Amino acid sequence: MTGGDAAAPARTAAPDDIVATAADVRPGAREPLVLLEPLRGFLDAHGLGHGEPRLAPLGDGRSNVTYALDRGGAPMVLRRPPRGPLAPSTHDVLREARILAALAGRVPVPRVLAVCEDPERIGAPFYVMERAEGEMAAAALPPALDDPAGRAAAAAAAVETLAALHAVDWRAAGLEGFGRPDGYLERQVKRFAGLWERHATRPLPAVDRTARWLAGHVPDASGPATIVHGDFRLGNLLLAATAPARVTAILDWEMSTLGDPLADLGYLCLFWTEADDPDDVMTRAYPLTRARGFPSREELVARYAEASCREPGDIRFHRVLALWKLIVFMEGNYRRALAGSTDDPHLLAFGEGIAELADRAVAMTRA
Repeated sequence: MTGGDAAAPARTAAPDDIVATAADVRPGAREPLVLLEPLRGFLDAHGLGHGEPRLAPLGDGRSNVTYALDRGGAPMVLRRPPRGPLAPSTHDVLREARILAALAGRVPVPRVLAVCEDPERIGAPFYVMERAEGEMAAAALPPALDDPAGRAAAAAAAVETLAALHAVDWRAAGLEGFGRPDGYLERQVKRFAGLWERHATRPLPAVDRTARWLAGHVPDASGPATIVHGDFRLGNLLLAATAPARVTAILDWEMSTLGDPLADLGYLCLFWTEADDPDDVMTRAYPLTRARGFPSREELVARYAEASCREPGDIRFHRVLALWKLIVFMEGNYRRALAGSTDDPHLLAFGEGIAELADRAVAMTRA
């Protein structure tokens, strides 16, 4: 979903990822991720570029599959689910396409160009969107913002964009039925407990202890339901390459729904590490916000309160929930890596990190 410098492919495709037709799949081979000839016909039918489509893996996401798609100089992005086995109701790219279309013109999102609901076309439902301009804010900020003042401005832009998302009238945007606004937090706890049972590759008592704590500490409703992104963090934002700091696109809407907006704030805080945080898997993986100029998590929450006119109060539950969900996501990806359904070596290294995060979650419940 990225553009500018962030559009550079992060990995190379495996030989069996992209094939010409279904007839080219060898007996016993994994299912391909893209069938080129059917894809070309789909693109022709929607007037999207001309000539042979060229695809390369895009970004550092570990869930839905994202390809930079170029056709005759027309840059696009293709998004589809990963190979199975997949848990029910996960990796739903058609939901992503729906919310992107609904939010166009309301908050910065890439424009959807075409949607294919037919899983037989390339092997799974998929959609094609524009390549949004901007630079990924995952490991570093654009050079024009990489100083204390620029970092503070980028943080403010991220928080204000989150507040703007939560201010969208989801009924007016045509998102009735997109989720069940009431009881969101309780359902999240139940849903991810079920996903853990499905994903778990080994016993991790700390995960179960955290689940019990969450089930017993669900807070009262924190105001009217809003659109919830579900994975809101700097790594899923594109920033303008030049000052002033501005979010040009919010990416990766796989977990979006309607519910408690503080779930997004807790998730943002989870990935917002601070200079005096202990050395662990989170601070090693997400060191960006430890740099001088970035606000603390407390200041981040205060900025959100100001921008949203909503009083967050104590969001420890939302932060623990965010970490627990991350653990479940990672275990699902780790399971897929063990099964050989993905070639990403990074996923095979998740095992030890998941256990460390589970202990961190228990510690947060005791803080």
